Amino acid sequence: MDLKKYTEANRIAWNEAMPYHQKAKDGKFFKAFQAPGYSCLDEIVTEKLREIGLAGKDVAHLGCNDGRETLSLKNLGAGKCIGFDISDIAVEEARRLAETARVPCGFVRTDIYEIPEIYDNSFDLIFITIGFLPWLPDLKRFLKIASRLLRKSGILLIYDSHPFTQMFNSDKKDEPFIMTESYFRKEPWVENRSLDYYSNTPYEASTHYDFSYTLSDIINGLVSSHFEIIRFDEYDHDISLCYEYLQKAGPGMPLSYILVAGKK
Repeated sequence: MDLKKYTEANRIAWNEAMPYHQKAKDGKFFKAFQAPGYSCLDEIVTEKLREIGLAGKDVAHLGCNDGRETLSLKNLGAGKCIGFDISDIAVEEARRLAETARVPCGFVRTDIYEIPEIYDNSFDLIFITIGFLPWLPDLKRFLKIASRLLRKSGILLIYDSHPFTQMFNSDKKDEPFIMTESYFRKEPWVENRSLDYYSNTPYEASTHYDFSYTLSDIINGLVSSHFEIIRFDEYDHDISLCYEYLQKAGPGMPLSYILVAGKK
């Protein structure tokens, strides 16, 4: 598989989307982080981080976007925090946010598949949140990279939309229970539509690709990369800004999950 075909296309598309995101946020997090100890992380994942022991841990935040969650981890008591993201503009904003907030975090602009070896065995925790995994053209290869970044007995935490939501078309909010896609889809989605999930401003984006992974893909990928599953919890709340209509429509459906795995 030509990984660069997909990752470079996605880098370009996310660089196009970031100015729309910045306009919609209107400096919200630059203002919020002026409050000492501010965190944008919700209570559920914050409690999970406390359970696994965040204090003093060195953290790699993969797919850090604008850095607000990375800064939140630091404010919650983490040790060294480094965010990695493929978008040039997102990383630039993350660095400005950290400087303005005076929260000491580092940020690296990189293709996730090209993270330098100098970061091997450097982290106690890898943190992954909403909307990162679907942009990866090769999940198994990524999980092997995650394993090498972690120290022995390090922890990987994923807080993401439930793969179940892949079966729904978020454009059809008037038909919330119509399933249009296979849960087991293997081919990537090829898109040119707007990536502005904040204000939903329509624009024609460069071609980008996203991928579907089932829970078994994720769990078996972790096991084959020498992780052991420590905890898996499912939730009926949406964290994607795309499927709140399913949450409101009910009955309770699996809309998000937290998976905690340890490196053997």
